[in-house]
Amino acid sequence: MNQRIYALFQSSVESKMQVGEQLAPSIEAASNKIVNALLNDKKILICGNGASSALAQIFTSSLIDRYEKERPSLPAIWLGSSVSTYTAIAADYNYSDIYAKPIRALGHEGDILITLSTSGNAANLVAAVSAARDRGMEVVAITGRDGGDQSSLLDTNDIEICAAINSRTRIHEIHLLTIFCLCDLIDNTLFGIE
Repeated sequence: MNQRIYALFQSSVESKMQVGEQLAPSIEAASNKIVNALLNDKKILICGNGASSALAQIFTSSLIDRYEKERPSLPAIWLGSSVSTYTAIAADYNYSDIYAKPIRALGHEGDILITLSTSGNAANLVAAVSAARDRGMEVVAITGRDGGDQSSLLDTNDIEICAAINSRTRIHEIHLLTIFCLCDLIDNTLFGIE
């Protein structure tokens, strides 16, 4: 059993090293985009499904509360926070609208939508990207595998951070590290926090 645990740790480290150098420019560009939005009094809307929704919640919490050190709160909204709203939308309309409708209500030009998805194919995230586009928002898509359907919706103002590997578990781990990298870069740029 200890050998299996060690092998899982090793696989995690190897996956991160495999994509780290490739993702660094996209992570840097995404942090700059987020910082510019925040400096212009815009907000960050974040969403995902399943474990990716939990990562979206971690990201939102790290922006609103703090990351490593004390600093002012940053305006971020986790779009998965209202179960009653999302179940109502799913029941009355369609599950694919659960993020699109709140984006249409809360999103404004210059805000940033961040999606997290291991495949990029979830219909509700594809609809979220389309709704963000309609509202004049820019998108940071944190995806996996080949980026899926979300990739085809992104334009030159958007950024994709794609962990191009096939293991869902490893993609989630890389997405968590990506979130922490973004938080570190945002804090360093805005507040000089090392």
